[in-house]
Amino acid sequence: MSMTRRDALTITAGSAALAAGRSALAGNNKAPAAAAAAAATPGAGKHSVVPLPFDPRKLSGISEKMIVSHHDNNYAAAVKNLNKVELDLATVTKDTPGYLVAGLRERELTYTNSLILHEHYFKNLGGNGKLSGDVEKAIAAAYGSVARWEELFHATAVSLGGGSGWVILDFNFHTGELRTYASGNHTQSVAFGQPILVLDMYEHAYAIDYGASHAKYIDAFFNNIYGDALDDRLGRARRAAKILSV
Repeated sequence: MSMTRRDALTITAGSAALAAGRSALAGNNKAPAAAAAAAATPGAGKHSVVPLPFDPRKLSGISEKMIVSHHDNNYAAAVKNLNKVELDLATVTKDTPGYLVAGLRERELTYTNSLILHEHYFKNLGGNGKLSGDVEKAIAAAYGSVARWEELFHATAVSLGGGSGWVILDFNFHTGELRTYASGNHTQSVAFGQPILVLDMYEHAYAIDYGASHAKYIDAFFNNIYGDALDDRLGRARRAAKILSV
């Protein structure tokens, strides 16, 4: 799939920042020491692509071509770029220019959130769209009914139909409540929460199948929700909230 102009500008800017960072860091006289620091940083640059957790041929209204492209190109690129950024950050010293550190930190957050949200997105697909168990009860309690929550979630997704952003049903650890949030990019999300349901509203998630008809994609997404994954996430969030005493 051809990327959007926004995607192209974002990737170009990110690549330029990374290239500038590597160039400056490579010119540092302490390069050998920096390389040793990178090698000694636990976990840096070691993220791997998680396979799709379902058979991509069996989704309803979402083609194998689109979901595989989304996974193998967009998500995989976020993993690859996060690894590169982490390795570059491991070479930062007290003498590294502040603008390079700031650029790397911004890219680190972008790619980290992209990795996390993409993995949640894929893992909450592959089902029949039915909710049950504790998550169904919790959503109804928070919104009055599952139908009302779905209406609000759908409206939020439509509002992001220009080709950028995420819609996230989060367990807010600060309040102990389920809330739906919209994220205009990868660096906007609730500061202290567990994603329960994640919907990718970037163009790469729907354009191959639906073009600009993002509302049809949202309907297809709802038909493929894997309810057990949501129920499991809610259970883990509640257990974590008890441990965190919030």
